[in-house]
Amino acid sequence: MTERLAADQVSRAAELLRAGRLVAFPTETVYGLGGASRDAAAVAGIFAAKGRPSFNPLISHFPNADSAFAEAVDDDRARALAEAFWPGPLTLVLPRAADSRIALLASAGLPSLALRVPAHPLAQALLRAAGQPVAAPSANRSGGVSPTTADHVLDGLTGRIDAVLDGGPCAVGLESTVLDLTGPVPLLLRPGGIPEAELERILGPIGRAAPAAAEDEARPAPGMLTSHYAPALPVRLDATAVAPCEALLAFGPALPGAGATWQLSESGDVVQAAARLFAGLRELDALGQRLGLTGIAVQPVPMQGLGAAINDRLSRAAAPRG
Repeated sequence: MTERLAADQVSRAAELLRAGRLVAFPTETVYGLGGASRDAAAVAGIFAAKGRPSFNPLISHFPNADSAFAEAVDDDRARALAEAFWPGPLTLVLPRAADSRIALLASAGLPSLALRVPAHPLAQALLRAAGQPVAAPSANRSGGVSPTTADHVLDGLTGRIDAVLDGGPCAVGLESTVLDLTGPVPLLLRPGGIPEAELERILGPIGRAAPAAAEDEARPAPGMLTSHYAPALPVRLDATAVAPCEALLAFGPALPGAGATWQLSESGDVVQAAARLFAGLRELDALGQRLGLTGIAVQPVPMQGLGAAINDRLSRAAAPRG
């Protein structure tokens, strides 16, 4: 049952977020489906609730610029944009800080983070009360129309999320502008609530990202496609046996004999497996290289639910290297 929370029930919404639950809330753009960014299980729950077809990065929301930049490597450009447009409908993509605690699943395993400081007073109150970053894509089923009222959220997600914080209709009704600052040339990844001309007033000319080769490739932020993280060790899929020279990414009862093992979900829960996928690949890659292992064997993961997205990412990790 999805709770409908009134605007004066921010403390209840924050309590749910801290407990790893999912809460939709209004921003000045659209309603976002919020989950704690540092909680991989909560992030996996967002993908499951939306029926999101692949693990694309999620925007993490913060109450102010300092808390956002604590998770990333900022520069003068980012600070100038934050001064001009935060709080507001601008998302900045920046390199992940080495000590960032945002779940790898929230950034789809990429070395960048998508960060925003929303202007909506209720979103601000919720983020301050929660005391942690909140990942929040639009609060609708994947492929549906973005919601601008609590009723829109409930139409698509009732029974799939824990609560919606009702703040009335959103003012902008258009998603945030997404700007990539990970390279020397700023790149517009998604047009949105901040016009390009306003950004160029501060930065000068802005580039546009090249079209992607495939719609289902991983993205550094919503609206942009790019290559996906893959481990240095070769990956072998659908393993039914494993050698001592291999690391094992296990799902269900682990195969015996591996040189190292990371368990995605002993019980066979694809949501739990999604939450542990990127951390597992990174851990086995680093450990395998230290131990002199020759590769990573992956036990089969079923295709239902988030299993399809898990298998998509694993197939990319196992793809031949150019």
